[in-house]
Amino acid sequence: MWYAIISQDVDDSLEKRMSVRPDHIKRLQELQDEGRMLIAGPHPKIDSEDPGPAGFTGSLIVAEFDSLEDAQAWADDDPYIAAGVYEKVIVKPFKKVFPSA
Repeated sequence: MWYAIISQDVDDSLEKRMSVRPDHIKRLQELQDEGRMLIAGPHPKIDSEDPGPAGFTGSLIVAEFDSLEDAQAWADDDPYIAAGVYEKVIVKPFKKVFPSA
């Protein structure tokens, strides 16, 4: 099943994000390589794809896991959590309706 992992950053998280971004991206790449990634990306703090020093307010990942518990465990192990980037992370089931296959 698909699960949405919705994360909210702490204030002024950009430096922390950048310090562990390669490890975070590596985990996402693994999901993609396994065919389990639907979408992933950050929420820019301003209305721009490249917010520069304004940074980001959080992230969204929608990926396939065997259970909610597995999705939560994966989310809990994110390098952004260990680095203090995320203030809050919500994991919940996601039903993909569009685009239809």
